[in-house]
Amino acid sequence: METIIHPLSTEKSIRMMESENMLVFIVKKSSKKAEIKKDIEETFKVKVDDVRTAILPDGRKKAYVKINKANPAIDVATQLGMI
Repeated sequence: METIIHPLSTEKSIRMMESENMLVFIVKKSSKKAEIKKDIEETFKVKVDDVRTAILPDGRKKAYVKINKANPAIDVATQLGMI
């Protein structure tokens, strides 16, 4: 995991995981969407449908990673120890 710093487990991110099959990560500011997608797919052996990013007011970069329906995001969160 070269691009990912750590997963984000806030109330909102947990709701997104359950309703939209999406995980939220804090990533390196220099990371590109394609790099984040490749890193998630290789690390967790899942198919990523989409990656959206946002720069937070404190300068960190947040990545919203939509996991394919075939792989529940809850399974990945369990691997990460979030749940």
